[in-house]
Amino acid sequence: MGSSNVADPPSDSVTQLQDEGALDEFVSNADAALVEFYTEGCGICRSMEPVLSNLARELDVAIGTINPREDPPLVEQYDVRSVPLFVLFVEGDPTARLSDGFVAGDDLANWVEAHSS
Repeated sequence: MGSSNVADPPSDSVTQLQDEGALDEFVSNADAALVEFYTEGCGICRSMEPVLSNLARELDVAIGTINPREDPPLVEQYDVRSVPLFVLFVEGDPTARLSDGFVAGDDLANWVEAHSS
């Protein structure tokens, strides 16, 4: 097996994605994947970390985070205008977006479940 930019984390953790290739691989290997686009220094993004960790344990959805500033074409490709931006991928395709700032765990779980089935 070749080298990869995506680690194989336990299913109950959040995967840090480094670039577009890692993002593509991550979402293509999951039936459903929730990806948070964030930036360093974003307080709301930081406050979402424990929420995402809890969701990773509770939901049957792969969860990853990516900083689009590390791979600038992602900003345009996913129309990142504010962070945190949550994009839900189902079978590798982006199916829903949420950019409401901080989202409580139950609300985010309900949103994921509503858009992934």
